[in-house]
Amino acid sequence: MTYCLGIKVRGGLVAIADTRITAGTEVYSNKKVSVHEVGKHSLFIMTAGLRSVRDKSITYFNRLTEDQGVTFDYMYEAVNAFGDMLRKVAKEDKEMLKSEGYNFNLHSIIGGQMPKDEEHKLYLIFPEGNWIEINEGLKYQIIGNSNYGKPLLNRHLQYEMSIEEALKLGFLSFDATQISASDVDYPIDVIVYQKNSFHLIEHRLEKSEMDIVTNKWNELLRDSVTVLPDQWIQDILEKSVLA
Repeated sequence: MTYCLGIKVRGGLVAIADTRITAGTEVYSNKKVSVHEVGKHSLFIMTAGLRSVRDKSITYFNRLTEDQGVTFDYMYEAVNAFGDMLRKVAKEDKEMLKSEGYNFNLHSIIGGQMPKDEEHKLYLIFPEGNWIEINEGLKYQIIGNSNYGKPLLNRHLQYEMSIEEALKLGFLSFDATQISASDVDYPIDVIVYQKNSFHLIEHRLEKSEMDIVTNKWNELLRDSVTVLPDQWIQDILEKSVLA
């Protein structure tokens, strides 16, 4: 499985991707997010699904932008181009994969800002190559294992919060998933994009350097339980005694 999270706030974008790859009985690490230089601008692509589909689609996209020198005025044009590459791979490999018992599957999150975009953009791309934009209303999208990381984001993520706060929440969302799911693990790749900077910051985090954050979060969670109102519990216990 996979954990890839893309967040959009007013001040920019945050992306977090784990690196655990499970192939049958084999477990290893590999990047699930890639940064692409398009002219003088950059974008990132995160993926969850069949690795062979991912690698081939990314390769085709790179040939388009690097070898052919294709550039984009708007992010949606880049997303359409990647969708075209995904459909090309489907045309080439879908039936063969199906015959081997595999579903053609790749969900992607693409983010960045091209020269004519008024602001940074974030998109979710489906295996068929179609897409939706992750905007102020949606705020974030998880591909892969989303069961454990959503509650925290749903409760606290706000479009007006700072990139720093969004990154904290994003990490805690990953942390909840990593603790609960054996198929999501460190190291994690983090990308931060500040609005109108046209520059992506990429960084890798190891478990050893994030243990201090995880341990502090665990401590805060334990302490929060003791300060929650508990009269309702006493009401239940007293009712039980009277019965």
